[in-house]
Amino acid sequence: MVIVIMTVLMSPPGCQCVPEDSGRSSKSGHAKSSSYCPRLGSLCRVRAWLKADMDGAESSVSEKDDDKILDQPDQSVPDITEAVATAFPRCHDSVLQVPLGDWTTLRLGEGQCDITEACVEWMRAGEKCEILLSQVGNGPNVSITQPAEENLPLCATVELQAFTQGKESWEMSPAEKWEWVKSHKERGGVRFRSGDVWGAADSYSRALKLLITLHGHNREAENKGQDAEEQRDTNTSDETQHLPSANEFRTIKAELHSNLSLCQLKLKQPERAKASAAKATQLEPAGAKAWYRLGQACQMLNELEEAKQAFRELLKLQPESPAALKALKDVASREKETNAQLGLRLSKMFS
Repeated sequence: MVIVIMTVLMSPPGCQCVPEDSGRSSKSGHAKSSSYCPRLGSLCRVRAWLKADMDGAESSVSEKDDDKILDQPDQSVPDITEAVATAFPRCHDSVLQVPLGDWTTLRLGEGQCDITEACVEWMRAGEKCEILLSQVGNGPNVSITQPAEENLPLCATVELQAFTQGKESWEMSPAEKWEWVKSHKERGGVRFRSGDVWGAADSYSRALKLLITLHGHNREAENKGQDAEEQRDTNTSDETQHLPSANEFRTIKAELHSNLSLCQLKLKQPERAKASAAKATQLEPAGAKAWYRLGQACQMLNELEEAKQAFRELLKLQPESPAALKALKDVASREKETNAQLGLRLSKMFS
């Protein structure tokens, strides 16, 4: 059994896996390779469990988990080509985000369990990955809830039993990428409505990263004075018949940026929220929600003049918008308060 050792640096909204070469023998050592490792869309049969505390004193929970795993006989590698991903909600209370000790089938790239996926994408079938989880800080303007039952740093093991073949993003056809974009967008909405704001932000970010790779196709369509709908009429290949039109591409991208901005507002990341909302308004100037979120972000940053401009743009689209009218009153009130405080300081300075 080959054991891979990794350090996982946790910094929201994601994590970074740092493989340690000493954990894999030279005979079996390899860089991340699409020939041996799971790729986007791979079904992966994995299980994970927590190990002893860092100081060597094993907790009763970790001890039981380790014994449970070690007592289980090795199973023959199953054929998972016909398997489906295990349905389980993204876990907010466990840093590994998967049921501990049980075999789970996950689809790589869906963002169901960030840390476990980040480890699996560096592994080969039959390997165990011992990981050290360590918080490296939340960074500026980031709010995150620490799992209640786990004190970082901690040790854990992830085992990859088998996986199906997937594809690197550059190997995928434009139509396949578009399907992933739509699924990420839909998944983001489901996660947001369930209260998983971090998960929703992750889904929208994944969709945008794939959407960027489709930009060339849509730019080519615009330059030729035709959209993807016309291309579907003249090109019958499977790879192009389900692509978005240039207008649809721009609309979906604007919606993704706007939705991501909403998540960032709720995560108390106003600078990121402002940038995302600004991109949405540039792509879709008629998007009322994006203008409102831009104004909210500017308010949080105390950029009151920019906030007023954003809310006024919203009023141009929706003249009777109660939210915009109330927001402008709030901005005016804050400006009045700020001016009063400034006047008081100046009077003291020259008195």
